[in-house]
Amino acid sequence: MMNPFSEAKMKQVDKIIARYPEGKQKAALIPLLNLAQEESGGWLSEPTMDYVAGLLKIEPIEVYEVATFYSMFNLQPVGKYVFEVCQTGPCMIRGSEDIVKHIKKRLGIDVGETSADGLFTLKVVECLGACGYAPMMQLGKYFREHLTPEKVDKIIDECTQKAAQQN
Repeated sequence: MMNPFSEAKMKQVDKIIARYPEGKQKAALIPLLNLAQEESGGWLSEPTMDYVAGLLKIEPIEVYEVATFYSMFNLQPVGKYVFEVCQTGPCMIRGSEDIVKHIKKRLGIDVGETSADGLFTLKVVECLGACGYAPMMQLGKYFREHLTPEKVDKIIDECTQKAAQQN
């Protein structure tokens, strides 16, 4: 199987695995999945997860269990920008359903889909731990809070402009 990690990332992989005693390498699973996703265009293919399992000397099913449990892992290709809208109680009370509907209409996609231009993916996720800022979503490493349709439109426009400048 082909190694999904660059030489530089492989050094990080070795460092991470070395943190744990022999037989306890499974503790490195989440950090390795993060690196693998980073190296694989933002998502984890089955061969990539199998490779990680081999590195950690665990069964592939153990990797799949973790990758399918956490919403931070994508099991199919995603857009350049992933909108992860919180769908738990406080956000729903404050209008997250309307935010999701607005994003779906504006981008012409459904939850779990990616826009035709490959820029945006819409996900709904469980609590992101920022209930006081509801409704909110995570966009990459950052939270976008107190969302309104107008704020969402501005975020979409910013992302579109940023992507155009990078091309």
